[in-house]
Amino acid sequence: MDSKGLVLVVEDERPIADLVRLYLTRDGFGVQVEHDGAAGLAAARRMRPVACILDIALPGLEGTEICRRMRADGDWTPVIFLTARDDEVDRILGLELGADDYVTKPFSPRELVARVKALLRRAAGPDQGERVRVLGPLTLDPGRRQVTVSGSALSLTPTEFDLLGHLLGRPGRVFTREELLASVWGYASHAGTRTVDVHVAQVRAKLGDAAGLIRTVRGVGYTADA
Repeated sequence: MDSKGLVLVVEDERPIADLVRLYLTRDGFGVQVEHDGAAGLAAARRMRPVACILDIALPGLEGTEICRRMRADGDWTPVIFLTARDDEVDRILGLELGADDYVTKPFSPRELVARVKALLRRAAGPDQGERVRVLGPLTLDPGRRQVTVSGSALSLTPTEFDLLGHLLGRPGRVFTREELLASVWGYASHAGTRTVDVHVAQVRAKLGDAAGLIRTVRGVGYTADA
């Protein structure tokens, strides 16, 4: 396997799958391609890839169901959805099921590879010297990629972890949705700010009683504040 790791691509349109494989391979990744949902889920469980690129509309199991089952298994491998659907509901559903990002067809294969690399950089974590962040009962350890609330560990996706870490980096500072999108996801788009809202909601749900530490500032964005 290539030193950059194996990326699983589940896409039933073979020309698209071949194009994604070509660009990922050129960038030094190993690639496993599956063309239906059941085979994709089996490959994710068997091969433990470093990232998964899932088409939403697949024969058998849809990409959203693959992601849901992975998360139910405790598998937090970074997931990017590919979708030809220009329907925000579908994209938001995918994010709510635990995906880290989505790309709408037609897309630039170079941009897709860049997003995979950005996700993997975030999943790898920061330098070991970055400080532990504490806010009330919430503790975030960047070096260990671990979040606890009152001593109990939480399971977060790489994107959820980085979003929370960014907010905790400057408690009390209000971040706009555009700032968060650029800093955490690595791209800026007014149309993509709904992605931020969904991930904040997911983080709050996992924080439980500590959800109130993440506050919405109406008309502006979000802040972490005790």
